Amino acid sequence: ITNEPICAFPFTAKHYDPDTTEPISSGLQSLEELLSWKRSDANPFNVATVPLANREPSLASTPHRTLVSHDMMGGYLDDRFLQGAESDAPYVFYHWQYIDVFNYFSHNTVTIPPSVWTNAAHRHGVIVLGTFITEWTDGGKMCEVFLKEEESYRAVADRLVQIAHCYGFDGWLINIENPLGETAVKNTPLFLRYLTDQMHERVPGSMVLWYDSVLENGQLKWQNELNPSNRVFFSACDGIFTNYNWTEQNLEGMKAYSAAQGRLADIFVGVDVFARGEVVGGKLETNKALEMIRKHDFSTAIFAPGWVYESIPDKNDFRKEQDKFWSLLSDFLYVHRPSSPLPFVSSFCQGAGTSLYWRGQREVDRSWFNLDAQELQPLYYRETLEGEGWLRTQGCPEDAWSGGSSLLVEGVLPSMLSKVCARIFSLQVPLSSRVFVSLIYKPSPGVTVSLELKTADATLCTHRGVQDIPSDSIEPVALTEDHQLMRQFSQSCGQWNPDGWTVRCSQLELQGCALRDVCVSVRRDGGDKDTPFKCRVGEIMILDAESLSVAPLPVQSVCLYDVVWLRGANKLNLNATLRWRYPAQLVRHFLVYWRRLRGPDPRIPSGKLALIGRAYCPLFRVTELTVPEPPGLLELVVEPVSREGFRVPESQWGRRSLSYTEERTDQS
Repeated sequence: ITNEPICAFPFTAKHYDPDTTEPISSGLQSLEELLSWKRSDANPFNVATVPLANREPSLASTPHRTLVSHDMMGGYLDDRFLQGAESDAPYVFYHWQYIDVFNYFSHNTVTIPPSVWTNAAHRHGVIVLGTFITEWTDGGKMCEVFLKEEESYRAVADRLVQIAHCYGFDGWLINIENPLGETAVKNTPLFLRYLTDQMHERVPGSMVLWYDSVLENGQLKWQNELNPSNRVFFSACDGIFTNYNWTEQNLEGMKAYSAAQGRLADIFVGVDVFARGEVVGGKLETNKALEMIRKHDFSTAIFAPGWVYESIPDKNDFRKEQDKFWSLLSDFLYVHRPSSPLPFVSSFCQGAGTSLYWRGQREVDRSWFNLDAQELQPLYYRETLEGEGWLRTQGCPEDAWSGGSSLLVEGVLPSMLSKVCARIFSLQVPLSSRVFVSLIYKPSPGVTVSLELKTADATLCTHRGVQDIPSDSIEPVALTEDHQLMRQFSQSCGQWNPDGWTVRCSQLELQGCALRDVCVSVRRDGGDKDTPFKCRVGEIMILDAESLSVAPLPVQSVCLYDVVWLRGANKLNLNATLRWRYPAQLVRHFLVYWRRLRGPDPRIPSGKLALIGRAYCPLFRVTELTVPEPPGLLELVVEPVSREGFRVPESQWGRRSLSYTEERTDQS
C-alpha cells in the first residue's frame, strides 16, 4: 500500500501500542534513557494541553496543603491510553477541589504523568508532579554515577526540567531509596538546589519535593519526620514528603524544630492509605491521621488513595466507596476555588461512563474511560438537615446530558423548610455586565428546581486570605422563548431534542461582580410534609451574552502523517495521525469523521460521513479504521464543538483527503 505523503514526522514506536498503534504514555527505565532524551523524542500525544487554572487561594498562600500520590498497581494502566480506553469500571479521581498537588507515582526510574491526569488536574488548579526514583542495588549504582560530580548531576537535572517543561507538568518528587556514598550524598543537596532553581525558572509555580529516606551521612533510614539528619535536603528544595510511620511525638518535635519555622506548609506528612506498618489511621480511618496532622498545622501527602478501588470486590461500588472515603476526610481538607474567565461550563462528566452522551442522546453505547473528557467537578457531599431532612450530591452515570455522567442532587426536604440550596461549585469567576445562564435538568415531581448564584464585589475577591467575603444571592428568572438571547441560543445549538430534560435559560445584568458559588435550589411545590426529591443536573453554563453572536473560527492546517496500513481477515485497516490548528480555549472537543470519496468502481457514489471518535486537542490518532480496498480516495473531517456546546457550520470544518493504491512486488 502506498499513500499520498502529506507531512513528514518521526514515528517513534514506543509511543504507540504495538498491536493497534494507539498512542500510549510510558516512563523512562534507566539513567541512560534519561540522559539520551531529546525533545524530538517526546510523545506528542502526552503533552498536556490544559494550562494550569488560577485558583483562590493561590498554592503559595495555602497554609495547609494536600498532596495525593497516585500509586496503583504499578501505574500506566488504562490511563496510559491517551485517547481513552474501553473499561467497564475504571479508577477515576474527581475530588479535585480538596487537593493542591497530584503526584503520579510508579517504580520506573522516571515517571512521566499521562497527560490525561495533568489536563484534569490543571483544569481544577491542581499542580502535577512526576517521580524520579532510584532503589535497591541498581539504584545505588545509578546514584554513584550521576551524583559523582557537578557536570553529571546537572545533566540529570537539566533533562528532568526539559521533560517537565515539554510535557506540561509542574515538578518532581525525588525519591532516593538506596544508601549513598560520601561523594554522592554530599552532591545530593546541590543536585536538589540546582533542579529546584531550574524548575522555578522554566516552569513558574513548579515544585520539587524530597522524600524522607536518605540521611545526610548517606544511610538509608526513614525518619518519619523532618530533623537534623535530613534537614539539608529539605533546605535545598520546596519541601519534604515524610515517611508514614510517624507518631504524634514526631509531629510535636517537628513543629518546635527551628528548620520548620515559617515552612510548616512545606512539610507534607505522609499517610499510607493501605496502613502498612505501624501507622496512625489508614484505610477508612485515614481521617484520624489527617486530624492529628492538621492539629499541628502541617500539610499532608495522602499516598495510594486508590486503596478504595483496589479493596472492593465489586468495582461497580467504586463511586459510592470513593465518596464515603473522601467525605470522612472532608473536615480536614480545604476547598480551593478555580478561577478562570467566562464561559463557565460543566456537564459534570467524570471522565468515564457506561455510555457516551451528547445532548441527552447516547452517541456511543459502550463503557469508556478518558480523563481528558472530565469537566470541572462539583462538590460531592452529604449534609444533614433539620428533622429527618438530608441532602446529597453524587455522580450519576445512569443518565447524562453530555459525556458520561450527570450530577444527582437528592434528599428529603423536611417539613419545616420550604426550600433547600445545594452548593455545587465554589469559584472565582469575574462576570461580564450581561450574562447568559443555562440550566439543563430532570426534576422529580413535587418540587421546583432553579439556580441560585452567589456573587461578590470583584475587587474584594482578589484580596489574599479573605475567606468570608460578603456575597449576594441571585436567582435568575427564566427567559421566554421569543427573547432575543433565546433565539440566538437556539440558533447556535441547532437541532436538538431534550428528551425529558428541562432547559431553563436566564439573563443577568451586573456590574463589577465575581461569581463565588453556584447552588441548585429545590423548592416544595405545596404542602408541609417531608418531601423526598431527586434532580439530575445535566449541564450548567454561564456565558458572556455577547459570545452568542460571535462567529466561529475555521479549522486550519489539517495535516496527516505516521500512516500505517494493516491487513486483517479480509479487510484493510488505516492507522494515521491527524493534526490541525484551532484555539484550544474555544473548544470542548472535536468530532473526527471519515468518508469514502472514490473507490475501484466509479459507479458507487461517495459515502456518508461516519464518526470515528472525539478528540480533546488538535491531535488525533486514527486506529484500525477499516477502509475499502485500493485503489481509493477517502476524506478525514474535523468538526469543532465549542466550549458552549455549539456546533460550527460545516464550511468551517477541517478536511484532508488521502488517496491510496496497492504496490505489488514480484517475488522470485
